[in-house]
Amino acid sequence: MGDKKMKIAVINETSAADKNADVLAALEGRGHDIINAGMTSSGGDPEMTYIHTGLLSAMLLNLGKVDLVVGGCGSGQGYLNSALQYPNVACGLIQTPLDAWLFGQINGGNCISLALLVGYGWAGDINLKFIFDRLFSLPEFGKGFPPHREESQQASRRTL
Repeated sequence: MGDKKMKIAVINETSAADKNADVLAALEGRGHDIINAGMTSSGGDPEMTYIHTGLLSAMLLNLGKVDLVVGGCGSGQGYLNSALQYPNVACGLIQTPLDAWLFGQINGGNCISLALLVGYGWAGDINLKFIFDRLFSLPEFGKGFPPHREESQQASRRTL
């Protein structure tokens, strides 16, 4: 979202808790307010699953405490499905910088789910930085793409 300062919650669950530092590092220096609301290391107590982190994400978004939630789990699928059960949560599974750009450009959501174990591998921390580079490069979320589909995509987003 370009130059807009955002309040962002990072919410890691138990299987991906050890990637919390990587997510925080990838968000560092971007001028946003970061709330680290989930698990910060594996084996923590209380142990949060993606069921818990999806609910916490929805609560923070619906209470207006944050503008964006960055969550995920091992594959990103469990957290995605959990978060999407709640009203006013528009979550996308983001695995690549192109996913991030398309999600922001077309879907204009307020929640992203990262796969923090499956396919994370070598240079996974660098991929996270690239993901956030593309996500935050957009002047506004939900504009639509390609240009001739902007109006249709904006209408679809409002319908959802």
